[in-house]
Amino acid sequence: MKEFIRVMKALSDPTRVKILKILEKRVMCVCELQTALDAAQSTTSKHLKTLEEAGLVESHKDGLWVNYNLANGRQSPYAASLLGNLRHWLNDESDISRLVGSINRIDRFVILNKN
Repeated sequence: MKEFIRVMKALSDPTRVKILKILEKRVMCVCELQTALDAAQSTTSKHLKTLEEAGLVESHKDGLWVNYNLANGRQSPYAASLLGNLRHWLNDESDISRLVGSINRIDRFVILNKN
């Protein structure tokens, strides 16, 4: 039951749900997700950690980058089931569709040149 509760708690925050909807579309690093969400890096990282601990998100290092993508569901059958259903849910929500529509314009190299 602990595993189920961990997944449900991870999905109880709107920002974490938005992160999952973004990652349905493409792999992203923290700085790209931070830009998409207009959130602080530390806040974005904490959300990603919660999602990763619940088995909803995976990270992999690529040189200097840590990239995040949706998990494949091996870690948790609850996470796998919810990720499968989430692909069909909330797509018509205005916040989600606007956010997902904006991610194609977000590029880590452009973000780095601004800093």
